[in-house]
Amino acid sequence: MNDEFYRQILNKQQLAEAVPSNKEITAWAMQVIRLLFPEQSKRVFISIGQLQDEFAKLQDELLHIMDATKACSDCDNRERAKSFFEHLPELYRILNTDIQAIFNGDPAARSEFEVIRTYPGFFAISFYRMAHALYKNDVPLIPRILTEYAHSKTGIDIHPAAAIGEYFYIDHGTGIVIGETSQIGKNVKLYQGVTLGALSVAKYMADTKRHPTVEDDVVIYSGATILGGDTVIGHDSVIGGNVWLTKSVQPHSRVYHDSLVKVLKKAE
Repeated sequence: MNDEFYRQILNKQQLAEAVPSNKEITAWAMQVIRLLFPEQSKRVFISIGQLQDEFAKLQDELLHIMDATKACSDCDNRERAKSFFEHLPELYRILNTDIQAIFNGDPAARSEFEVIRTYPGFFAISFYRMAHALYKNDVPLIPRILTEYAHSKTGIDIHPAAAIGEYFYIDHGTGIVIGETSQIGKNVKLYQGVTLGALSVAKYMADTKRHPTVEDDVVIYSGATILGGDTVIGHDSVIGGNVWLTKSVQPHSRVYHDSLVKVLKKAE
């Protein structure tokens, strides 16, 4: 390796933005989730004062993480950390609707405890909800780190900018992709392998709506691919497995993939 190569690497090292480790950021998020849902933790609090102290500690930790993240030099990190925790009761309320949707929708779910503790769908949704709240507060980089961590753990890829309504139900979940400008209404159910993607990935389209809109009370079965910013799935529709859609469908639609299946007899 010659000196020019070393100079290139050194230059990149000196220009790199200072960011806390992903481990530190995701550990903070897990602490928040475990505080909201003790089903995820062995720790038990016995007074409101203890809870208040713990929330204050986590707010200070978020401020430290944002201060150490140099992606935004003029951000009012103290106000943003405060705003996130002020809106935590609403985040908690919405997450409880997601738990209820999963528990009520899955006959295999024996308790809400089981949903909170074991379901990858709820794990991915909880990280998405936190990331989305931070994203709406214009916090840079950290929201994407959180959703990519959940992606690595569950195989469920939700962009933090996507807008998703309450009572969101992910069943199984592996392979689900929800793009940045997706809009999803209330009481929507997605099965594994669903993609809400873009027709084009050209860079000049970065600031346009590239991903579909899914209205309320829609079910999308496994392997369905729905593409395009102008594509709208009308409310109370059912999209069958392996469907490929690039056009809108009216409310109360039933869309299925018409496949031909042949069963061949084994030769004697």
